[in-house]
Amino acid sequence: MMNYVIIAVIAYLLGSISFGMIVAKLKGGPNLREVGSKNTGATNVLRVMGVKTGLIVFVLDILKALIACIIGRVWMDLNGAMVAGLAVVIGHNWPCFFQFKGGKGVASTLAVMLMTFPIPAIICYVVAIALIATTKYVSLGSITLAALFAVMVIATNWANWLVIVWVIAISGLLIWRHHANIGRLLKGTENKLGSKKK
Repeated sequence: MMNYVIIAVIAYLLGSISFGMIVAKLKGGPNLREVGSKNTGATNVLRVMGVKTGLIVFVLDILKALIACIIGRVWMDLNGAMVAGLAVVIGHNWPCFFQFKGGKGVASTLAVMLMTFPIPAIICYVVAIALIATTKYVSLGSITLAALFAVMVIATNWANWLVIVWVIAISGLLIWRHHANIGRLLKGTENKLGSKKK
């Protein structure tokens, strides 16, 4: 049990490194909590600081989650990777180094998916990318990705209650962080990729 606690703490601290805030400050950009969606993740960085800076933050957020999951997997195999994955996303969303105000965890969740259940993850990536390319709604792609991942993982691990609880938690967290987006999607007021924040 102590091993899992240590893995979770390490992963949470890694997740708490808010690259959006760091990169924005280094580039002399705005306070991300005051512009756009007011989130510190890559999507808001892309919207307010451009594609190049957004991609930098996106890659860095993926890397920190990959590192966390690799530590967990090497230490305690798949269960360790799952613990690390959930903790790193929680750290990204509520970073202790940045007043517990972070992003929505999309980039970090993408990495966690790949490091835990790669085949469902890749299928979900393809579906999400196709959906975003078609609709221009990043939020819709992210929500669909999370829901589909949960369905696929549960369907292939229906006898493993630990995996089922974990995937509901990791997917549910991503969907819940998009609750405001869901409301705007239903109202038809959600911002499309490439548009300025209304």
